[in-house]
Amino acid sequence: MSRDFTPADLEDAREPVSGTRGQSPARETIHQEQDRNPDRPIHLDRDSQSQRDPFPKDPRSPGSSRVLYERDRAHKLRSSQVHTLSNLAKFRVIATDDLAKHSYRDDREGMQQDVSNLIRQGLVRCGTFEGPDANPRALLTLTKTGHRLMRANRLVPKGQSTYHGFVKPKEANHDADLYQLYQKEAGKILDKGGRNLRVVLDYELKRKLNRDFARFGTESRPEIAARHGLQVVGNKIPVPDLRIEYENREGDMGRVDLELTTENYHPRQIAEKARAGFSLYASPSDADRVRRILDQHEITAEILTL
Repeated sequence: MSRDFTPADLEDAREPVSGTRGQSPARETIHQEQDRNPDRPIHLDRDSQSQRDPFPKDPRSPGSSRVLYERDRAHKLRSSQVHTLSNLAKFRVIATDDLAKHSYRDDREGMQQDVSNLIRQGLVRCGTFEGPDANPRALLTLTKTGHRLMRANRLVPKGQSTYHGFVKPKEANHDADLYQLYQKEAGKILDKGGRNLRVVLDYELKRKLNRDFARFGTESRPEIAARHGLQVVGNKIPVPDLRIEYENREGDMGRVDLELTTENYHPRQIAEKARAGFSLYASPSDADRVRRILDQHEITAEILTL
């Protein structure tokens, strides 16, 4: 979804909250199956790639289960389940198909049994949404309880923002695709020697921009944008869907700003995202349209396919 930033956004920072606003998911799905330990995830053959999708080397080994406490309630979780909670905390929404592919080495049965356990414990919610082609799509998010458990036990790296709940159902499918987008871009970073990857969603960037606009005023727009590594385009500060911060091979900090364009983007919005310097991704069906729009605006930019 295109999410530019102007002072009018001060009342819409998309703060992390639970539950839905407006339209509700078509339905929620709860699967009652017996638990099973999944195999090791894909993309972990090299040590450096543990930053792509951190996961225990052998979640089936003795002692891989642990008891975590949220308030006065105990939750017994395997390492694979903790890993799933951590991913959901960082990305807010993940499609079950993508979770199975990237975290469970295409072991859908193992993923489903882990998710069923997390749902039964009240830590995860599964909602079914209509995708762009009107086909139902199962998406996962943390509940308030799951989010509290993650924070209380410090199960994500220090400084990593965390989220829970379906905030805007109409944007849920787009937001879920950011996990898949991260997998593609993280692989490139790691192949170049990058490490210590951190996920920054637009929620976090907009919250920081809100804070600075309230403190310094709209007249400081260029300085505020520069402070957060962004640019002013027209009278707006385009905000990427996803930013990945990392440490490069030389030990310097780097970042890449990513935008997942869709058929819902207006030509002007696509042009602004390109002028802001974002790496543009599109689905195979949308890529040709995005290229035509950039050509019409005489903008040279590579369109990457999701």
